[in-house]
Amino acid sequence: MVALVAFVAIALVVSFFCSVFESVLHHLTPAYVINLEKKQSCWAGKVRWLHDNLDRSLAAVLTLNTIAHTFGAAGAGAQTATVFGDASVGLFAAILTVLILFVSEIIPKTLGTNGWHKLAPYTAVCVGFLVKLQMPLIWLAEQVTRQLTPKHKKNDYLREEISAMADIGEEEGALLGTGSDLLKNMLRFRDLKIIEIMTPRSVLFTLPESMDAETYLQTCPDNAFSRVPVYSDEPDDINGFVMKNDILMAYHQRGGSITLGELKRPIIAVLENESLPRLMSTLLEQRNHIAMVVTEYGDIRGIVTLEDMIETLLGREIVDESDEVVDMQQVARQKWAERLPSQLH
Repeated sequence: MVALVAFVAIALVVSFFCSVFESVLHHLTPAYVINLEKKQSCWAGKVRWLHDNLDRSLAAVLTLNTIAHTFGAAGAGAQTATVFGDASVGLFAAILTVLILFVSEIIPKTLGTNGWHKLAPYTAVCVGFLVKLQMPLIWLAEQVTRQLTPKHKKNDYLREEISAMADIGEEEGALLGTGSDLLKNMLRFRDLKIIEIMTPRSVLFTLPESMDAETYLQTCPDNAFSRVPVYSDEPDDINGFVMKNDILMAYHQRGGSITLGELKRPIIAVLENESLPRLMSTLLEQRNHIAMVVTEYGDIRGIVTLEDMIETLLGREIVDESDEVVDMQQVARQKWAERLPSQLH
């Protein structure tokens, strides 16, 4: 009878801890490991090893769990037949199955799922010992699984998972609606092209560089743009931009005869298919706020600003009291629709 209890106890207890360890391993995230390292936790090194050797750790846990189940069930079955007779083996098998289901599967995995943050350090210590103890078996398992594992692992669903987590965070109250939208906009930011957010050439507000400050103040008293592209001969010949504040300051200090060409600043040119993150990095590094968008042949497509990129991240237009139009791309499409019928006749 003592041997029977011992076999059952070994099967259930060992399997209980193995199921807890397995649940913790499946829930261990890179963010949790990085957070421990930032806090300089004494457990950080062990948990990092556990995360980086996840396949070995799972192999060690599953191997021990299988041995415990097999050894415990076989030994308990034999002892049951000896103590209670062969007729009782079927009933005992049913009882043991229920015990294994609850004691070594449902309960421990529920505990591991709900408390993996607290259990991860202890799991790292125990599983590390199991890996060393079962290294020959783990090595053999690695040789088999290596043939089934892609050489270059790539998680194609990571961005979708982060986006889904943002929605869950908003539903649970961990993120505000704006925070969730910002996170999702950041994920799609790198896939957007400049041409999708720029102000098209057809609706650009530009001025000739030959215009003087006095004429500017007379003809554009209500100009709401802080930066205005300037051109030499034709509107398509944009060769720089002027700051509204520079014009006003020059007018008061040097008189109204000073031209916009004397005040213009160089404008950088970027290809229309350039990625937004790269352009944003360039503008910030060069302390610029505006760029001219061109084709590979040098034709001007429009203007893009740092504000356009911030609006894309926020998911909404930044407008103030002086903005009469919110979406310049929509205006460009309307103008094109108005011109199209006349061009067809």
